[in-house]
Amino acid sequence: MIFDTLRQAIATEQPAALATVVAGEQLGAKLLIRPRSDPLGSLGDAGLDTQVVADALAMLDAEQSSVRDYSIAAGAVSVLVESYPPPPHLLIVGAVHTAIPLSSCAKQLGFRVTVVDPRAAFATRERFPDADELVIEWPDEALPSLRLDRSTYVAVLTHDPKLDDPAVRIALAYPVRYVGAIGSPKTQAARRQALREAGLSDEVLAQIYGPIGLPLGSKTPAEIAISILAEMIAVRRGKIGELRVAGAVGR
Repeated sequence: MIFDTLRQAIATEQPAALATVVAGEQLGAKLLIRPRSDPLGSLGDAGLDTQVVADALAMLDAEQSSVRDYSIAAGAVSVLVESYPPPPHLLIVGAVHTAIPLSSCAKQLGFRVTVVDPRAAFATRERFPDADELVIEWPDEALPSLRLDRSTYVAVLTHDPKLDDPAVRIALAYPVRYVGAIGSPKTQAARRQALREAGLSDEVLAQIYGPIGLPLGSKTPAEIAISILAEMIAVRRGKIGELRVAGAVGR
């Protein structure tokens, strides 16, 4: 049952973590952990199950696997937690010039790429041969039906408030890992004010990475794409805080 469910989760790109006792009582006991679902199995101790579920969810969010040691009434126990996060999903809003190398490079890094733009002349297979999906719809109509989870990274690139602002607002309503928006500091300030007037709190608005991308001095679309992916990688690997402390990046 546990392995069948795990295989199904992996096949459908749903996050899951498998915990196995590798030392101590109940050697080989297994527990399958999935966000927003009841655990399957048991490690032989209810208190241990509770601790491991909490740790496994945090490790799954961080895309990490490791052995953790615990102390229970029966003695010391070591548990291997194997995380199976879904592949990272890059959702690009705006089939603009920068989006073309961004899509191509992201695919080489293992991302699933979705491009959203209501302009059919821009969102074409000729321009985006590497994209997994082209969605020719307005962002506010398209985004709620797409995968917007902790493995999703949203890049908003059109420079058009009619497209960008609704996309940012909707993305921030979901537990995505990254929301980046293109535009100068003046544009960012105007966007934040518009979103604030739409009811978003300053705490929520602080989640926006804007101007999007690490400040590498990028000029060309390809260079800007690299700066965006570099920022996403820093967020994914938990290094963005170190860059802020070093003064290399801001929000």
